[in-house]
Amino acid sequence: MAHTAGHEIGSTLAQRLAHYSRALSYRLLPSEVVHEVKRRLIDTLGCALGGWESAPAKIARKVARSVQFRAGAALLGEAHRTTEDLAAFANGTAVRYLDYNDTYLSKEPAHPSDNIPAALAAAEAAGRGGKALIEAIVLGYDIQCRLCDAAALRPKGWDHVTYGAFSSALVAAKLWRLTEEKTIHAVGLAGTPNQALRQTRVGEISMWKAAAFANAVRNGLFAVELARLGMTGPAPIFEGEKGFMKVVSGEFDLPPLHPAGPFKIMETYIKYFPVEYHAQSAVQAALLLRKRLEGGIDSIESITIRTPDVSYEIIGRDPEKWHPKTRETADHSLPYCVAAALMDGEMGLRQFGPRRLVDPKLHLLMQKVRVLSDPELSAAYPGAIANIVEVEAHGRREVERVDHPRGHPKNPVTDDEVEEKFRRLAGRLLSKLQVEKVLGRIWALEKVQSIGEILTPLKVRGKR
Repeated sequence: MAHTAGHEIGSTLAQRLAHYSRALSYRLLPSEVVHEVKRRLIDTLGCALGGWESAPAKIARKVARSVQFRAGAALLGEAHRTTEDLAAFANGTAVRYLDYNDTYLSKEPAHPSDNIPAALAAAEAAGRGGKALIEAIVLGYDIQCRLCDAAALRPKGWDHVTYGAFSSALVAAKLWRLTEEKTIHAVGLAGTPNQALRQTRVGEISMWKAAAFANAVRNGLFAVELARLGMTGPAPIFEGEKGFMKVVSGEFDLPPLHPAGPFKIMETYIKYFPVEYHAQSAVQAALLLRKRLEGGIDSIESITIRTPDVSYEIIGRDPEKWHPKTRETADHSLPYCVAAALMDGEMGLRQFGPRRLVDPKLHLLMQKVRVLSDPELSAAYPGAIANIVEVEAHGRREVERVDHPRGHPKNPVTDDEVEEKFRRLAGRLLSKLQVEKVLGRIWALEKVQSIGEILTPLKVRGKR
């Protein structure tokens, strides 16, 4: 094991993670990191409210409502309080449904804001305030993204949410102020039973896609509850004879972890469109091309998308991508996303409505799409998440390439755009007064004494 400050050579990875999680402190966080946490909390809660009425979110809330626990955490949009793990599961499912929350791409892809429901639930149950919540969110991003940098799970058949059991457990352990020893036990309890299969994202995609990380979070928080009450966990969880590295990920190590940074949240990407992240630049390119098409959509003869091999594998290879039957498959389909952007001149929630999914003209246009894995784009990945879209129409060839889509750190969205996204998603369920109250409290998050100050104004009136 690599040497890190404050640790002898030979420290296990769980020991290093536990030590780092306890050392990370609000007082050491740069102002730009604190500001980014606020942006991500706004973005994540907007995504949750946008997905709040979806079938998976309703199912998850129904399950969570079956348990009432006043000392636990609140369901987003409701007054009902349940255990923190069930609250995080229900709220996390709503966050993920639209495929609109942020992303990180490395050896393994991730949606690090999926850790935010864990942080909210644990902070509320533990009676912690805004500064502690900020610390926990920074930690969740750091742990998940660094694990994604270290080893790919997808080629071995495991889903990226597998790392979420570790990150969410460390988030909750910090908020509950577990000792370093109990934190190590929590990591072992979270990691041993909770490996998720990649089948979640192969072929026709089901409702479970929205719930997969939320379930990892549920398991991570449950592990912390056990450790908090004295349950010991298997160790060493990563390096053991039958541990995580031997069975799941392969051998890896993490670079030194410093509580003064750098912090991975600054390297992650806010989504500008509600589609799988590898499709963001393709959609942007398609929208630019549409402005140049003079003969209209009916004149298109062929569409070619050149994409990195990772993108090809995830959203451009399976036959179902040309015949999506569910929203979950459509937002993970390069042919669908590009065809819809070309046809409609926009890419929002409307493009994934029930009628749009069965539009015969859109399906006809999809059949004109060819997706190719491009070696040059693959070599540039993940420094660039590029797509090249080529359209043949009226015997003329139009090409557009986008390397860094809107929302990428090299092409960031503004605070105003983050707020606009929240207003657009939340405004369907909340009054303008509620929306502005929540925004005001999040921008002053370090002054918040109770998480209820943020969640209480989010109650949806007259809907269950």
